[in-house]
Amino acid sequence: MNFFCRNVGRFDRVLRIALGVVLLAYALSFGFPATGFNQLGWLGLIPLVTGLIGYCPVYAVAEISTVARRD
Repeated sequence: MNFFCRNVGRFDRVLRIALGVVLLAYALSFGFPATGFNQLGWLGLIPLVTGLIGYCPVYAVAEISTVARRD
């Protein structure tokens, strides 16, 4: 296994960052009503960080990569 190398492609990264931002906005109640479940929005840190650094530990364990190959 090749740990700590990029395994998250560009499209995947954009989706993760967008999802992370929306979930964090939900956690902080920016534009969302306080429902009592807003703490779940803090899970948005996971896709946000993996999108920003381009590495997903779950992908590494499963040996998945969405990075385009250069032949």
